[in-house]
Amino acid sequence: MLRVHFGDNRQAPIWLADERFTIGHDSRNNLVLDDPLIAAFHAEVRLDHGYYYLTDCGTQVGTFVNEERIGARYQLRANDRVRLGALELLLLDPATARSKAETAPRWFLQVIKGEHEGKKFHIHGSMTFGRSARCEMSFSDLELSRRHCEFFLKDDVLEVKDLASANGVRVNQQRVTTAVLQPGDQLKMGSVSLLVIGPKVAVAPAEEEDATLFMRALDLPKPLKGKPASSAASTLNPLRGAAAPRPLAQAEPPPGAPGSRLKGLLPAAVAVLAILLIGVGATLAAKTLL
Repeated sequence: MLRVHFGDNRQAPIWLADERFTIGHDSRNNLVLDDPLIAAFHAEVRLDHGYYYLTDCGTQVGTFVNEERIGARYQLRANDRVRLGALELLLLDPATARSKAETAPRWFLQVIKGEHEGKKFHIHGSMTFGRSARCEMSFSDLELSRRHCEFFLKDDVLEVKDLASANGVRVNQQRVTTAVLQPGDQLKMGSVSLLVIGPKVAVAPAEEEDATLFMRALDLPKPLKGKPASSAASTLNPLRGAAAPRPLAQAEPPPGAPGSRLKGLLPAAVAVLAILLIGVGATLAAKTLL
């Protein structure tokens, strides 16, 4: 049994359980879609012997499967993409394959001004935009280059790259060469304006090239334990010991100081003592002779 997922996540998925399943903006349809590009009874799906067949109900804008316009009784298969107006539906079979609703690309570019106004382009992989018929998004605007720009989706991040176009690419009125796109961004190429529709994506900020880098300084060797501070100081500065002043010789006391006066009286005292000793010796000698 197939299940229908909405490309713009406007509502929860629904099962194709009935034998006849109609789609349109009339309230009597099984799937009512309020979209000006969708007819009152736009298309129907019939279940016949286990197979699903899609039929367009003669609408002017048509019904597309995998970007191919179909008529009556087109057999649907799992993973087919059905487009009615600007709405895209994804058909999945959970019984035979793992549901890819969450991992499926969720990015769209909707034309809000210019040719194909109102149309949505489902972005997957790499898609080119320009005037060439080989571009996945082809416009006849003469202001566009043949290959004007490229949209590419990687890891659920949508980017745009200018392919050296003559008139350039503008994102939110700013001319860019490359840019990461966010939901709500508006692009202008020539006379065509596009609106970005998709999930909110957090982009890591780029590291600034001129940011200051702090590096650890060289660690100085630590002094050995057990040695006095003076030894460490002399080791760090060997010139300090050579420059240390030598101790001065003991200076003579100045004249007039107590020590100086005693030193001057010493010779006179010695002379007096010598005279006294001579006198005593002479007296003793005279007594001996008598």
